[in-house]
Amino acid sequence: MVLGVSGGIAAYKACELLRRLTESGHDVTPVPTAAALEFVGAPTWSALSGKPVSAEVWDAVHEVPHVRLGQEADLVVVAPATADLLAKAAHGLADDLLTNTLLTARCPVVFAPAMHTEMWEHPATVANVALLRERGVVVLDPASGRLTGADTGRGRLPEPAQIFEVCTAVLARSGVRDLVGRRVVVSAGGTREYLDPVRFLGNRSSGLQGFALASAAAARGAEVVLVAANATLADPVGVEVIRVETTAQLREAVLAASVDADAVVMAAAPADYRPTSVSESKIKKADDGSAPSLELTQNPDILRELARERRTEGQVIVGFAAETGDATGDVLSLARAKLARKGCDLLVVNDVSGGAVFGSDENEAVLLDADGHATEVPRASKGVLAHAIWDAVGTRFISDLG
Repeated sequence: MVLGVSGGIAAYKACELLRRLTESGHDVTPVPTAAALEFVGAPTWSALSGKPVSAEVWDAVHEVPHVRLGQEADLVVVAPATADLLAKAAHGLADDLLTNTLLTARCPVVFAPAMHTEMWEHPATVANVALLRERGVVVLDPASGRLTGADTGRGRLPEPAQIFEVCTAVLARSGVRDLVGRRVVVSAGGTREYLDPVRFLGNRSSGLQGFALASAAAARGAEVVLVAANATLADPVGVEVIRVETTAQLREAVLAASVDADAVVMAAAPADYRPTSVSESKIKKADDGSAPSLELTQNPDILRELARERRTEGQVIVGFAAETGDATGDVLSLARAKLARKGCDLLVVNDVSGGAVFGSDENEAVLLDADGHATEVPRASKGVLAHAIWDAVGTRFISDLG
């Protein structure tokens, strides 16, 4: 793997990315630009990678590094990628070791931009990013936050942990970008239905699986909208995130976002019921030990509504079923009944007996499709399951084209 570092103040964060990559077993060659070495010196990159570091094409010429590095790499990631570096990459300029490496690379390439907001929004940068993405390059959207000096806005380098996750996902898919040109909507988290300004009815959904689905789709080239209900996780890189609280807000946001979507994955856990009335002030505890009565009404069935009223032709609808089994049937039989009742194309079935899955970084599931087929996904990271789900969605896209 090649880690390119261009000349921005965020270059120091690439040290953390390099540490994560090497500690996960990757063989990483840092290739900083001359400007990057003004921020972080060559001894630091050498110490972290265990390799000699240079920005020049003239060093170790007998090894032809300006060609060899790109030819041999399984992945090239540039973090930070400045506006200047993006412009050079888009137009094939090669005046140092990093830009030569980019020009010879035939592997997946990931850019993590970092620059001031005005630079990111400049028409030249917008055009350069669009051109790179058209070529299949992964260009992440920068984060919003504190920039150099007192400035704040979009242009901050995504956190190293997030860039690492994208690199891992891209490598795992061997550069597959099968969702390029697709627009997908993912929901995540658990909704809250308020009893008063303090208390609410909720559930244990953390949003981890939905966020993993959004990240995986973005890594595969999709335009992604993530509707997140009460999740405390950081926004996935390259994903538009809409934050909501209640089931009504979730429904409104998902329906609006799905108007022109190719697929909608309802990984969120909407509350089935809500109070018929909400107290404007905190409900006080009674001195006599009595408890207030609670009258509930059923919330709209968002998944069923999406399946019945497809917003675009061929739109793929995916639901989730968190089941425990009961006297009426086991987990799979209950899930099959739910699939028929909801009318979606795919149903991801989780056995949550004993609280399994919630808050865990791992998951296992059975994917049921409308034709009755069941595919088991063994226990693995939620990212692995996310890609399995998108594989199944992709199959539906191919079937529709056929």
